[in-house]
Amino acid sequence: MSPRKNRRTGAGRPPQGGGGSWAPQTEEGPDGEWIVRPIAGAAATKAYRCPGCDQEIPPGAAHVVAWRAGDGGDDRRHWHRPCWQARGRRSPRVLRSRNAPRY
Repeated sequence: MSPRKNRRTGAGRPPQGGGGSWAPQTEEGPDGEWIVRPIAGAAATKAYRCPGCDQEIPPGAAHVVAWRAGDGGDDRRHWHRPCWQARGRRSPRVLRSRNAPRY
């Protein structure tokens, strides 16, 4: 008799491949149509600043990349997943340059 294998079936999990990221999806929101690509933590190798909360997304943290449909991805932004989901309920943030001091 072979040993029992306790493995998950994979239902509800993202497809593997492509660096551990899911394929881009189109989302319609109050601010227009967006292309959204979830990024797995294993595929996140750089730090980014979330435009929703103005906090850093550290390397290794799962997050989403979003850009307006029709832009071709030229103006991509990296967001924390909760910040992306709450963007319609928040007031606009003041955008600062990358060289501005952070206090």
